Amino acid sequence: MTTSRMEAFSDGVIAIIITIMVLELRPPHDASVHGLRPLLPVLLSYLVSFIFLGIYWTNHHHLLQAAEHVNGSVLWANLHLLFWLSLIPFVTVWMGNNHFESWPVALYGSVLLLSGVAYFILVRRLLALNGHNSILADAIGNDFKGKISMVIYAFAIPLAFVRPWIACLIYGLVAVMWLVPDRRIEKTMIN
Repeated sequence: MTTSRMEAFSDGVIAIIITIMVLELRPPHDASVHGLRPLLPVLLSYLVSFIFLGIYWTNHHHLLQAAEHVNGSVLWANLHLLFWLSLIPFVTVWMGNNHFESWPVALYGSVLLLSGVAYFILVRRLLALNGHNSILADAIGNDFKGKISMVIYAFAIPLAFVRPWIACLIYGLVAVMWLVPDRRIEKTMIN
């Protein structure tokens, strides 16, 4: 089975997740600029989540471009990833509405961590199917960035109970690491 149907399905799901997030944004009743001020935490959490979803979407696209085949276990691993990504609108709204309090920030980080774990599993399933001598295997290498991201999330989650803003900054650090699509795949696909 080729990757195109899985990629199309995933694109649709991620588009729906982003749509759900934007539908959760409620305009203020106050028509002045000052009416937006109480919504700043909600808008900030939306922006951060939009960036995370964009990162997953672009890297998922690159990943599937490097893979030649998918099978049932890859499809289930992909659904596992989409499940965790589908929880991002919920934790985004909870975190924004509660002005980045400890529990919402910790749960947000937990969803990010479990999304990272699911992506890691997807990569491993694709590598097992496509072979360790495939273009995908050359592009992924030892996947240091994927592994360190999960460690950073796991470190940041408990910090949400001490200083939620520090945990948020650390989540942002991971986003910055992944903001540029994985160049390893692009370089391998060109060569």
